[in-house]
Amino acid sequence: MKEINKVKVSYNGKLVGYIIRYQRYLTAFAYDPEWLSNGFSVSPFSLPLREEPFIAKQEPFDGLFGVFADSLPDGWGRLLLDRLLLKNKINPHSVGNLERLAIVGASGMGALSYEPEYNISEKSGFADLDKLAEECSLILSSEYNDNIDELFSLGGSSGGARPKILTEVDGEDWIIKFPASMDKPDIGLQEYKYSLCARKCGISMSETHLFPSARCEGYFGTKRFDRVKTSEGEKRIHMVSVSALLETSHRIPNLDYIILGKLTLTLTKDYQELEKLFRLMCFNVFAHNRDDHSKNFSFIYSDDEKKWLLSPAYDLTYSYSSIGGEHATTVAGNGKNPGMKDILEVAKNLGMNLKRAEDIAQQVQACVEDDLGEILSKRF
Repeated sequence: MKEINKVKVSYNGKLVGYIIRYQRYLTAFAYDPEWLSNGFSVSPFSLPLREEPFIAKQEPFDGLFGVFADSLPDGWGRLLLDRLLLKNKINPHSVGNLERLAIVGASGMGALSYEPEYNISEKSGFADLDKLAEECSLILSSEYNDNIDELFSLGGSSGGARPKILTEVDGEDWIIKFPASMDKPDIGLQEYKYSLCARKCGISMSETHLFPSARCEGYFGTKRFDRVKTSEGEKRIHMVSVSALLETSHRIPNLDYIILGKLTLTLTKDYQELEKLFRLMCFNVFAHNRDDHSKNFSFIYSDDEKKWLLSPAYDLTYSYSSIGGEHATTVAGNGKNPGMKDILEVAKNLGMNLKRAEDIAQQVQACVEDDLGEILSKRF
């Protein structure tokens, strides 16, 4: 594969700037002059609007800024890409981040797209879900699969550990997940029940659906919130994870909900957004969603309001983190067994009304016990 030294970054057809290879293993980024006049910072803390170029550090994103690393597939998507490269007799270790951004092109999560664009697989449409789930299982258990091109075209730009596809359902963009090798067969039904409960708790979520299956209880799907249909066509929504905003790896347990709350206030300048985060924290605590790492929180930029907002919640299910089973994001310092006392300590540190915070926490706790009590009793 030809080495790339310069990548053009665009947002809904508008030039944002360029990423340039710097000193072999690093990259530099510079905004386009017109974007400086009319655009917004794509990553406010790392890349504020200014004329001078920015130089990324080697860690934690291999010489990229976090906002661009967000566009790269990880977990399942990276596995598919590496397998497809091997099929095409290309050593994955020889393919750098700029080349990988070119492979992502316009297919990545969020609004940013990259040129030049490398197409290494044929585009596929909606397919039989049971057949795809079986092929995903084969990928996870072996090195080879005849349909790697189809799987990559459907899910190669996705993140997260669980196999998934990005597809259209009735003209709308959806993400549909399949069980990973360690998942129980009812994982799809479980995540669907969690999404219904979260919405009942007042948590903002994109539309969800349990797609039918003949081999399990169903596949969990969620409508993409980074794609919106308008009268002028599809509009892409810019999103950036907390991991990218803070330029920190989501694999390092260095986040607390107090820090996350302060970040939310700093970025959005809106107490309603802080309350949305607080409600989500309560749900994660009471519903035992402990894989609450920094890639599982994101912010979206609203073109209409010219401001940042907390994204709809995603990846909510019963889970342990890889950090000794504790919450990846601690609750006032407690990751092992946080409860109401820790939740209210977070509220106190964030300057929230404590009576209002306690009411929210109790409402979420009661809702979780009513709707997810059976799942939680089986898991503990």
